[in-house]
Amino acid sequence: MENTVEMIKVWFRFVPREGWFPQDTEGLWASKLGDDTAVVQNAPFLQNGVAEGDVVQFRTDAEGRHWAVGRIRSAGNCTIRVLPVPTGPLGRSPQAVHQRLSTFGLAGEVFSEDFPMVAFTAPAGADFAGIKALLAQGEDEGWWHHEVGSGTDDWWSA
Repeated sequence: MENTVEMIKVWFRFVPREGWFPQDTEGLWASKLGDDTAVVQNAPFLQNGVAEGDVVQFRTDAEGRHWAVGRIRSAGNCTIRVLPVPTGPLGRSPQAVHQRLSTFGLAGEVFSEDFPMVAFTAPAGADFAGIKALLAQGEDEGWWHHEVGSGTDDWWSA
């Protein structure tokens, strides 16, 4: 008998940020570990404090939605969000953002064509100092704006 991993959507609630998206929830794909735990399988666009690979605990409501109640274990990965400056040298191109950060082997997803923000997962053990230097250079040279949605001690001390 083959062991298959059950994929579920785990929903996170948060207070919307002023000047940001009006949403107050985000659903992330996760592989179910047990009755109330799962491993996050994608980088969050809106939720802070969680990264791909983290183990979260959830509660399932009467409608069958799985709501995150907390992070149990960090995978050591970081979530970085990068939004190209439309009038900058990269234009609105998420591909150009990917290309600039490709040296570090980062996986990322694009929010939408209308809003080309890329959410990247910087894996534990990556060159955090190099990534941070490139992100700062990109800000200084008008390529993009960026933020760290979830950083580890290793990230902040790099």
